[in-house]
Amino acid sequence: MALPEVKQTATEARLAALSLPTGGCLEAGRRAALARVQEMGLPGARDEYWKYTRPETLVQAAAPEASVFDDGEVAMFNEFDRLQVVFVDGVFDAEASDDLSLEGVTIERLSDLSAKDLHWAKDLYGVLEARGQNPVERPLAALNTAFATDGVVVHVTGKPSKPINLVYKHAETASDAILHHVIKVDSGAEATILENGPAASRFNKAMEIDVADGGSLHLIRAQGRDHERRAATHLFARLGKESVFKAFTLTVNGVLTRNEAVVEFLGDDAVAHIAGACVGDGDFHHDDTVFITHDAVNCESRQVFKKVLRNGATGVFQGKILVKEGAQKTDGYQISQSLLLDDDSQFLAKPELEIYADDVACSHGSTSGAIDEEGLFYLRSRGVPLAEATDLMTLAFLAEAIEEIEDTDLGTALIERLTGWLARRR
Repeated sequence: MALPEVKQTATEARLAALSLPTGGCLEAGRRAALARVQEMGLPGARDEYWKYTRPETLVQAAAPEASVFDDGEVAMFNEFDRLQVVFVDGVFDAEASDDLSLEGVTIERLSDLSAKDLHWAKDLYGVLEARGQNPVERPLAALNTAFATDGVVVHVTGKPSKPINLVYKHAETASDAILHHVIKVDSGAEATILENGPAASRFNKAMEIDVADGGSLHLIRAQGRDHERRAATHLFARLGKESVFKAFTLTVNGVLTRNEAVVEFLGDDAVAHIAGACVGDGDFHHDDTVFITHDAVNCESRQVFKKVLRNGATGVFQGKILVKEGAQKTDGYQISQSLLLDDDSQFLAKPELEIYADDVACSHGSTSGAIDEEGLFYLRSRGVPLAEATDLMTLAFLAEAIEEIEDTDLGTALIERLTGWLARRR
């Protein structure tokens, strides 16, 4: 079917501004992804899964300018012992990065694979993204697979002694970064990956994660600092038997952010938790879109998303749990909630369940409301100023999502950052 003229024109203009990388073991995957983009076309406002979020600035040929913001604050996770991998406007910075050697894991640059004909990443690059295109098309992810020139390829073979920290720095006001990461976790292996930083004026990132039987991966992301930035991130995870995948994202700034997560259970007794918290002020639009497919027995999934919005900020949640025939004893939980601190902000939610098995426990809920006046009165009656009381109530509201982080030290660090952010914006 031919694309509508508007979508065709926008797609051709975006593709014309990019150069397809060639050579190496990933070239076939890139060309297949390019074909997917050309067939689907880039997203438009009329697309069902984009009806709450306008994608124009994410698909236009040139990145909108975004001021580089520096509040003098120490970068997130700096107080932790971790292996740091730094990208500046989407380009690996060897001088700012640590040595990539770490026991229990092998870390390589995606760009180095252009000189290799054989590599294990060939069997994953673009494969999970392609699987994630059905039943919902995700053309920005296919665009990423086709044109990403940098990123990391991580093979977790054991249990590294410290987390891997991917740091994204923003230096140019019109930078347009495309990064693609491939993560493979072997059977019985376990690792933690941290991500933080604004990345670029416009950021398109994809991460493909394959967790083998008995493997475990924890992903913790902090998106913030530069307010004018725009980002579209995509996470594709495939889980084997008795595997564990837990991801948490904190967002505190950004004029437009869309985080997509696609998780597929292929092995029995696996666990996946996808959680997020955001606080938005003013010209702020934040979209979490999640699709979890249960295709195995006795698997557990949790989606926990909390958004605090004020001064006209907008929050979006689109979450779906698909339970296929035969995926008995599925435990699927989904909650999305917003705290609206004024009458100008809005929260748009579309929770979905689609179930083809009869022995399951699945639930979803979505609420939106103002701050608890009784709780606020209680704090104020005990001498807590209104602004501080509001911040305390806000942190209490976000607690359920932050508690999804297993590492309490990392969770505490995120709460401290949130506390500081709220205090500066009273």
